[in-house]
Amino acid sequence: MTDELLSRAEQHLFQQLFIRDLHWSAPDHKPVSLTTEDGRRVTAANISSYKGLRVWVCEGRPGSQVEAELDRLIAKTSTDRLVIFYDNEEQVWRWPVRRNKDNAVTSRLTTHRHRNGHKNPKFAARLNAIKLPSDSVLDSNSVLAKVRLAFDVETQNETKHASKLMARMYAAAEKSYSGGFSNKRRDHEISVTLARILFLMFGDDTEMWTPDAFRNLILRGTKSDGSNLAGKLNDLFAFLNTAAPDLVPESFSGFRYVNGGIFEEPISLPELNKEFRDAILDACSVDWSTISPAIFGSMFQSVRDAKTRRELGEHYTSEENILKTLNPLFLDELRAAFNEAMARDTDQKKINSLNSLWKRLGEIRFMDPACGCGNFIIIAYRELRDLELRVMEALVDLNQSAGQFTLGGDLVKVLRVTLDHFYGIEIDEWPARIAETAMYLMDRQCDLKLRDKFGDAPERLPIQRQATIVVGSALEIDWSTVCAPSDSVVVAGNPPFLGDHTRTRTQLAELQRAWGGDKTLSRLDYVTGWHAKALNYFKSANGLWAFVTTNSITQGDPVPRLFGEIFHAGWEIKFAHRTFPWTSEATGGAAVHCVITGFSRGRPMRPRLFDYLTWGAEPRARAVGSINAYLFDGPNVLVEKHNQPLHGGLPQASKGSEPADAGHLLVGVEEYDEVVADPIAARYLRPFRGARELLWNGDRWCLWLENVTRDEIANSPVLRRRVEAVRQVREESRSEIVKQSAATPHLFRIRKQPASAYVCIPGHVSEARDYYPVARYSADVICGNANFLAPDPDGLLFALISSSMFLTWQKTVGGRIKSDLRFGSTLTWNTLPLPAMNPELRHNIVQAGKVVEDARNLHPERSLGEQYDPGAMDAPLVRAHESLDALVDKAFGAVPFADESERRKILFERYQELTSGLLAHVRGGRGRRR
Repeated sequence: MTDELLSRAEQHLFQQLFIRDLHWSAPDHKPVSLTTEDGRRVTAANISSYKGLRVWVCEGRPGSQVEAELDRLIAKTSTDRLVIFYDNEEQVWRWPVRRNKDNAVTSRLTTHRHRNGHKNPKFAARLNAIKLPSDSVLDSNSVLAKVRLAFDVETQNETKHASKLMARMYAAAEKSYSGGFSNKRRDHEISVTLARILFLMFGDDTEMWTPDAFRNLILRGTKSDGSNLAGKLNDLFAFLNTAAPDLVPESFSGFRYVNGGIFEEPISLPELNKEFRDAILDACSVDWSTISPAIFGSMFQSVRDAKTRRELGEHYTSEENILKTLNPLFLDELRAAFNEAMARDTDQKKINSLNSLWKRLGEIRFMDPACGCGNFIIIAYRELRDLELRVMEALVDLNQSAGQFTLGGDLVKVLRVTLDHFYGIEIDEWPARIAETAMYLMDRQCDLKLRDKFGDAPERLPIQRQATIVVGSALEIDWSTVCAPSDSVVVAGNPPFLGDHTRTRTQLAELQRAWGGDKTLSRLDYVTGWHAKALNYFKSANGLWAFVTTNSITQGDPVPRLFGEIFHAGWEIKFAHRTFPWTSEATGGAAVHCVITGFSRGRPMRPRLFDYLTWGAEPRARAVGSINAYLFDGPNVLVEKHNQPLHGGLPQASKGSEPADAGHLLVGVEEYDEVVADPIAARYLRPFRGARELLWNGDRWCLWLENVTRDEIANSPVLRRRVEAVRQVREESRSEIVKQSAATPHLFRIRKQPASAYVCIPGHVSEARDYYPVARYSADVICGNANFLAPDPDGLLFALISSSMFLTWQKTVGGRIKSDLRFGSTLTWNTLPLPAMNPELRHNIVQAGKVVEDARNLHPERSLGEQYDPGAMDAPLVRAHESLDALVDKAFGAVPFADESERRKILFERYQELTSGLLAHVRGGRGRRR
């Protein structure tokens, strides 16, 4: 899609680009023109708009002075605007960056150039970033935020710069503490101090007190070597928390009494250094009024070391991903309610509906039980305040037109969305302090918007209300003691991701307690502890909840273990984002495959499913009938492991043979000649197929000594040396099971080799492949335990696993390693809902599989991995697979299926038919159906 956007721009089809491709609205203003000194007429046409934000296009490149003059004319009609100048070679997109400083607003145009025909990933990314959803209406602030993110490079650079400055202050503060000082106490004091400094710098730039009061105090009131800086900060912090605000020291005359908890704790900083003073002054040069408090989490991630982040499972969420969660969970419904209210046919009905919505906004309580630096809470608060502001504006306009009383009164008392309606739980104190501070600052930014609209803003100092951020483990704390559960509570966040191999024993114990002592956890991710807590929290209330999680919760064995509990409690999936790449605003952000699932109970809803057609693409939203646990539109079936194949005609699949030999029973290319030269060893040499050999044509052999005699081993130098080496390795193993096999060192520890031809199945393959690549081997080719195998004397299994039907089942219910497909004998093979086949159809499917093998044999020089390289399959192989698919599809009842979604539907239906008599579910059973 990004290539299409770029192509449209290069063809100068700007109106089509914005209206058809980016989903903006039609133009709503007449052209703007000027005449230059040399008599040229220069015109900018409005080609698209969105709630006051307009896009203007000017054919030609009249020069920077004329472009700036034309933009000034446009500015009289469009405060927020994109202006595009273009000719045949180049186009320039100009965006005004505004800054509030010293009670004045300044504007400077940023310039983004693109030369036609030249690769420009950044420009293409900007176009993609301002694409609007096709199925919902965004408010003006959300659209403005998208455009700013795309084109306001100065703000982006300042945000990155601010993060580095925070890290620099943290490092400088650490140096000021002596080696014997408690690390825990030191980190606490630095956390509190930097949170306070953030608040003070923000206050300088948002008129909380005399502009630049804090900067001037540091610049003029402290020594250049920083020797008196600690004392000055200690005194300032004490003053800002003082109960006698009239007693103002002369050096603090520009400040105001703050209170509110942020300066309450007495801290006595040690003597600070010049490095810390310089870092503060550099940070004061940033215009903090333009930086969203939501980026403080990114600052924190830049400060904290990677090891600590891994231990806590921290992955800080970008604003884009936060809105992917909050919009479909509850914000879109509230905005729709506003639009519906404004569409009522009389002013009085509009007023009544708006007042009802306003009351509803005031009843909402929002909690993030893994809040980190508060990004979810901050964005939720901002969006609700923005919607409240729209409601207030509309009510004022409607009341004034009706000659009625308007809002009136103290704005602090009028506002329904307040800080004390927002809650967080965070295990680590430093981000918790950042979250508290960031909420104050977001509150101030929202108040400034209120002042812009009504000419007045609430008086917040001294601080009276604040968000509740509790420091502790969310899996140990009773959530109801933080925020009382009700139908008006919304819970959302980004809990830590820690798989069964990375969580600590303490975290495992927490997870077990969250689910209950008798719950079989298996591969449940640590993040699912938050699902368990949410189920308990909302036991008697129908609130809303959603979490960003690793996509492992929707893959393989964890699915029925998690979603079975959720569905049993009556919850339905309200919306879901299928797997997408994680994005973080911090440098070195996490690379994680994520999903988002939101839940509702007892409410009317139309579920929405968000798909990503390509990796990193924008989501495609669609309304569906229901969303199942695998995040597909389909019947709500939960597939559990089975010990035997559901279809009686299928043999069991198992892992191949395991040598446990430290390589001594395996023979590489460089060792082959030596082994073959030993006549006894040569008799027992067999081709060996591990994962590499199966997919990439590697050569390897093994010594398969099932029928060897003691004398043969004794008389063969190769066998004698290698068998003895295996014995020593196994005896020294830490595993008791491996030690036991030292008694038979000539044998593979586990032997699963069939007596007839078999199908060899790789344990995992790329999800990008169009077919699951497998091969058939004769019994003398030994299959290693990196692969699976199943007896396949006539080739039926080869044909089935090579079909699109099997791949669809594997993708849908199978486990994964990151995004790679992971074959499972008990989960994807034994559960395959294969229908009965008449002899003729069975024979035809086998023959179609042989045609696939023949097509491969046309290019014996190409490995299996190369033959199934996505987009590079040869035409004869593609045709062979299409013919095979038609026959396998026929076995399931259609010829052929149009796509994966149709195959999924019939697979789930068939699974239900096969298991309906077996799976009246009891916990710990083989399967589940709901």
